[in-house]
Amino acid sequence: MRHLLPLPVALPLLGAALLVATGRRLPRIAVETAGFVVSGGTAALTLVLLLNSAPTMTEWVGAWPPAGRESVGILVVGDGPALGMATLASLLTLAALAYSWRYFDAPPHGHTGAFTALMLVFQGAMCGFALAGDLFNAFVFFELMSVVAYALTGYRIDEAKAVQGALTFGIVNSLGAYALLLGIALLYARTGELAMARIGHGLDATGPGGPDALVLASFVLVLTGLLVKAAAVPFHFWLPDAHAVAPTPVCMLLSGVMVELGAYGVWRVYGTVFAGPGGIPAADLTRALVALGALTAVTGAVMCWYQRHIKRLLAYSTVAHTGLFLVGLGVLTPEADSGVALYLLGHAGVKAALFACVGALLDRFGSVDEHSLHGRGRPLRATGVMCAVGALGLAGLPPFGTALGKAVTEEAVGGPLTVVYVAASAITAGAVLRVTARVFLGLGPRPRDAEYETSGSGEEPETTGLLSRIPDTMTTVPAVLLAAALAVGAVPGFGALVARSVARAGPGGAHAAAHWTAHGVLLGVASAVLAVALAGLAVTRPDWTSAPGWAAPLRRLQSGHVGDYVAWLLVGTTVLGALALPGVLGS
Repeated sequence: MRHLLPLPVALPLLGAALLVATGRRLPRIAVETAGFVVSGGTAALTLVLLLNSAPTMTEWVGAWPPAGRESVGILVVGDGPALGMATLASLLTLAALAYSWRYFDAPPHGHTGAFTALMLVFQGAMCGFALAGDLFNAFVFFELMSVVAYALTGYRIDEAKAVQGALTFGIVNSLGAYALLLGIALLYARTGELAMARIGHGLDATGPGGPDALVLASFVLVLTGLLVKAAAVPFHFWLPDAHAVAPTPVCMLLSGVMVELGAYGVWRVYGTVFAGPGGIPAADLTRALVALGALTAVTGAVMCWYQRHIKRLLAYSTVAHTGLFLVGLGVLTPEADSGVALYLLGHAGVKAALFACVGALLDRFGSVDEHSLHGRGRPLRATGVMCAVGALGLAGLPPFGTALGKAVTEEAVGGPLTVVYVAASAITAGAVLRVTARVFLGLGPRPRDAEYETSGSGEEPETTGLLSRIPDTMTTVPAVLLAAALAVGAVPGFGALVARSVARAGPGGAHAAAHWTAHGVLLGVASAVLAVALAGLAVTRPDWTSAPGWAAPLRRLQSGHVGDYVAWLLVGTTVLGALALPGVLGS
């Protein structure tokens, strides 16, 4: 079975190459069918491998195993978390392709297979990053994933704002990738290894007294690259700009799985490379991740609340939940790791479904502006119901998977951090419920406009023209995604299965239970009730959604100028180093 591990990467890439070579000579339906079959076959393969992931499988690609103490081959690791992320990436790619079936405006002549091929390359790159057992090839797939994401974000190249959003995305993420590559180079210089586990052993052998400046520098650089991809504050500025212009199926993948892969990378790299006595002390990682995670959750929630551009609103919701993931990972306990894994799975389904619903609004009305859409969504009853259900899922209402993951993580982090989880979940969900009430029910007066708001009105639809009827695929796909997010928390024994899988792959190997508790259920219900209350107040009192004076500077940080974003990236890297520095000074 382990010999099949490279196939989830190879199959989509091969399928994309064939579509590029033959797509211009095939009818559109043949291209889309071929892409759907390749993506679905890859998803089925990753699921089969996931079901056989105990014990952990490893494969040296091309039969290049280590020779003595030296290794030059490409290592692929198939444990539960790696194959789980590959399965998630494949299933969401399949959902995005199903959603976009006969969906876009006809592609330019001679480029029939371009979009489908790019989506398959994206799928293969995400699977490769999830399964990579060595840092350099993780970087390779990291960059392949990024380059394809840039192209998909700017897919509508005739629109200047799409090109600008893709350019900002590309510059910021490329700088993150350069930081990651430089960190890998420092680790290779110290240990002479690229496989993650062997780097960890090398650091422990060469620096048992604790980390030195080189280890700290490599840690900060590697973590910077991963946190840029995860859209953690202050590395997050590219995400709302990219989501505002990217096609809806691409947004489903960016927020549904690519950002989550950044958080997964942080967990994988620290546990495998830096967790030993020669790496970064646990207290320093906890301080860095909890501080940045809490800042990310609060900033994302506040910015989410004051948006009227619905796609940007959902993007900031992703930022807020990324912060919650990082806080959970930062406490370094098996319980928190299990909770984050469940939270991540539930969030992927809910967020992808919400973007799919917003795409229906865009192609039906040519707008994603909460104000101009006031009451116009009444005919789209199914879409409105799914938006409301998705909002409750974001809030963590039991029995959604987000609720189970949130409950388990809250129990692990404890104390004041629980307030962050409840507040961030309630505010982001309240914003989505507010949009649902105004757009689909026409409740409340239309709020006044602010001069610095990004409206989202007058957008071009992604179809040949405004739709008079929403296709069945655009309602079926979000319904299935919401059902899957619900199943993560509702299926008996699923949480325990995920917890065992995470424990087997974790650095300590300790098992933690993941199940519903009365405390967790009460906090989930409290978050949902608070979200409904906030939405009700915002609808009846429109001024609640107008940013107060203290929030205006925070909003203006999202300037749209890539130079500002690069400056904040450097600030974030410096802050990471300062938070981890005590471990070096103490050694």
